[in-house]
Amino acid sequence: EVIRKRLLIDGDGAGDDRRINLLVKSFIKWCNSGSQEEGYSQYQRMLSTLSQCEFSMGKTLLVYDMNLREMENYEKIYKDIENSIAAAHEKIAECKKQILQAKRIRKNRQEYDALAKVIQHHPDRHETLKQLEALGKELQHLSHIKENVEDKLELRRKQFHVLLSTIHELQQTLENDEKLSEAEESQETHMEAETKQ
Repeated sequence: EVIRKRLLIDGDGAGDDRRINLLVKSFIKWCNSGSQEEGYSQYQRMLSTLSQCEFSMGKTLLVYDMNLREMENYEKIYKDIENSIAAAHEKIAECKKQILQAKRIRKNRQEYDALAKVIQHHPDRHETLKQLEALGKELQHLSHIKENVEDKLELRRKQFHVLLSTIHELQQTLENDEKLSEAEESQETHMEAETKQ
């Protein structure tokens, strides 16, 4: 209870108010002192109390200055932390971009691998060109054969037409010969009949 009351009276517990009150009382006693020895004694007490007050004030100023420096240090640390947080956010954003780029590269590589597998199933360009050249030559050869067959077919058609025409003429000739033979036979028969009469 005593400690609690003293702390309440002293404020922050340094005892400065009590020292100042004691200094004022010592000054009043020194002013009212009758003898020189008592005055000297009071004077020494006042000096001692004043020295304690100055020491306490100096200590308070040092603490105040230290607190200011601590505040500046804390503000600097706070700014450093804020800068670190901002840098961390930037690094996180950059890492996200790198992750997206890496995913895109991986996807492209997978597509490239799939295309490469498809391409591997087909012959290469040189082999394909050789095959196309061989097919072109074969097609040209077949076209030449087709032209020869068509020419032969046309020749055979003309020869068949000539043969048919010859057969038709031969048939006409034979028919004419038969009619002529019949006419001659008929005429000979008629002449023989006249001769007998």
